Amino acid sequence: MATDIGEAKKQTAAPPAPKRRPRNSTGRLRIMAYQVAVLIAIVAVWQIGLWTGTLKPYVYGTPWGVMQAFAEQIANGTLLRHFWVTGQEVIIGFVIGCSLGSLCGLMLWLSPLWAKILHPYMIALNGVPKIALAPLIIVWFGLGMESKIAIAAIITFIVAFLQAYKGTQEVDQDLIRLMKSLGATQWQTFRKIVMPGSVPWIVSALRLNVGFALIGAVVGEYISAEEGLGYMVYYAGQLYDLDSVWVGIFSLMFMALILEAVVARIEKMLDMEK
Repeated sequence: MATDIGEAKKQTAAPPAPKRRPRNSTGRLRIMAYQVAVLIAIVAVWQIGLWTGTLKPYVYGTPWGVMQAFAEQIANGTLLRHFWVTGQEVIIGFVIGCSLGSLCGLMLWLSPLWAKILHPYMIALNGVPKIALAPLIIVWFGLGMESKIAIAAIITFIVAFLQAYKGTQEVDQDLIRLMKSLGATQWQTFRKIVMPGSVPWIVSALRLNVGFALIGAVVGEYISAEEGLGYMVYYAGQLYDLDSVWVGIFSLMFMALILEAVVARIEKMLDMEK
C-alpha cells in the first residue's frame, strides 16, 4: 500500500522546470554592442566631415592621426608616464578628500551648535568656484605633485562634507525619536540610524567627486607641472598638436570610467551588507 502511494506521488509530481538562460549576460552584450556602435558612428561622422571638408584637420584632428599618436606614445612610454602621474594625484586626492569630508559631515550631526555656527561657511564654500583656490594651493604646497593632490582633496572634501551632512539631515526623524524613546544614547542613534541612513548621500558624493578630483588634478597640471595628462593636453595644445590633445582627453575619460567602476563596486558591496 505504501509503495502504491509513493508511486502515485511520483506520477502526479510536477516535472522539473526547464533551466532558463540568464538574460543578464545577453542584455549586457547587447548594451555593449550598442555602445561600440555609437563610438563607431561618432568616428564615422568625424571622418566623413574631414572628407567633405566640413571639418578641418588642423582644427579637429583626424581619427587616424589620433591612433598614430596613441600608438607612438604607448611605444615610447610617454602616455603611460603621464597617466600614472595624474592617476596618483587623482586617487590620493579623491581618497583623502572623500574620507575626511564624509567623516566631518557625519560627525557634525553630533553637535547641532557647531552645525549652526558653520552653516554660513558651508554655504560660502559651496558657492565659491573651487578652481579659484588652485593658484593659492600651488603657492602653499609648491609646484610638485603635492599641490595637485591638495587641489583634488580640497575640492572633493567640500562636496563630500556637504553631502554627508545633508544625508544626516534627511534621516527619518521618526526613527531617531524611536531610538530616544527606547533610551538610546546620541552615539548609539548616530551609529545605528544616522550613519546607515546617510550612506546613499555619501555614495552620491563619491560619484560626483570622480569628476571633481580629475578637474582638480588637471587644473593644477595646467597651472604648473612637467608631467601628467593635464600637462600633456596643455603642452600639445600650445603646439597645435590636436591629435595628442585628443589622446590626453580620451585617457582622462578612460580614467574616469575606471574610477566610476570602482565607486559602483563599492556601492554594491554596501548594498550587500544591508
